Amino acid sequence: MSLFSQVSSAGRAGPELSLPDQLARICVILAGFYLAFLVGSAFQGYWLIDPSGRPIANDFVNVFAAGKLALQGKAVAAYDWTIHKQAEDAAVGYAFDGYYNWPYPPTFLFPAAALATLPYIAAALIWLALTLPLYVLTIRAIIGERRGVALALGFAGVVWTIAAGQNGFLTAALIGGVLLLLDRRPVIAGVLLGLLTYKPHFGLLFPLVLLLDRRWTVIAAATLTALALAAAAWIAFGAEPWRAFVDQVLTTSDAVFRDGRAGLFKQQALLGMVRFLGGPMALAWTLHGLLMAASAVAVCYVWRYARSSEIKAASLSVAVLLVTPYLYMYDFPVLAVPIAFLLRLALRDGFLERELAALAVVSALIIVHPFIELPTGLPATLIVATLIARRAGRDLHSPALTAQA
Repeated sequence: MSLFSQVSSAGRAGPELSLPDQLARICVILAGFYLAFLVGSAFQGYWLIDPSGRPIANDFVNVFAAGKLALQGKAVAAYDWTIHKQAEDAAVGYAFDGYYNWPYPPTFLFPAAALATLPYIAAALIWLALTLPLYVLTIRAIIGERRGVALALGFAGVVWTIAAGQNGFLTAALIGGVLLLLDRRPVIAGVLLGLLTYKPHFGLLFPLVLLLDRRWTVIAAATLTALALAAAAWIAFGAEPWRAFVDQVLTTSDAVFRDGRAGLFKQQALLGMVRFLGGPMALAWTLHGLLMAASAVAVCYVWRYARSSEIKAASLSVAVLLVTPYLYMYDFPVLAVPIAFLLRLALRDGFLERELAALAVVSALIIVHPFIELPTGLPATLIVATLIARRAGRDLHSPALTAQA
């Protein structure tokens, strides 16, 4: 059933609702399905606790294990795959198949160490309890009304980030917060951007846009925040983790993209898609590099000429997902940020033709990913980018802009 059909059915089931209210109702229903799925998975032994009563090792285990090593004064060992794997086994109480490496800079050892002071399951749940509300509040603030809460929770990327115990909610909150506060609170926006350096590949386009837009206050705040975090990590953990982190970047790239050790179908960027389809590394990096360049040019053009702040924010936040080579489905709460800016425009000015249908396809592509084992995140991102490009085209060629020219 298409989203339009669901909206129509919702309208016939009771008192006539506006389209935004119908959309919010559908998102509440979807969020209920996600909750039921997670609860059912937990009772069946597929999430949190296995049928034997043991903690399940998911992506969160790499955070917990790295935090334990940091608390033991062995922060550099988090980048040693053998020692870190032993710490992961100890975290869940048994040796499990596979390995979740620690690819983050030493600055992210601070929250990891704090979480590692708790029992494993409690730490995993508290991590989600802290980061999920940050994401929801950010999306709600972008949309600008209460329905934003339902739209945030009903977004398809939510369930897989919770299932993995990952940090997609934090990443989305930081990116959305930066874009939301650029004009009103530039210092806070800069601080949030500095915090985003825990995943530096998600910040590749921000310096370019900020320089183009002469956002000197944001640049200064982001730089000082990043330097302060780096200095604190250096003092707390020493220089060795930084050297190990740099070495790990190259090692992880080879393991993920060349050897496919994490599963190439899990890679949601163009680089991973080319490798999934059997393309060689040289071709994959070449095509991804071209996409990065095209995305950078497009975003700079939009930021230079578009009048709508929502279009600017949406273009940058969707391009963030296109340019990063390292992208998993648990990162896809970030895609809710450009969608939220699109919905903010749509709720104010009306939906464009087939816009809701396209967003329904985006949600379907994200939901089906684990079941069909295909990199469906890339086409989902490209659909959102196309919707933004269509809105940007209308903004750039509007009569008001032509009159100004």
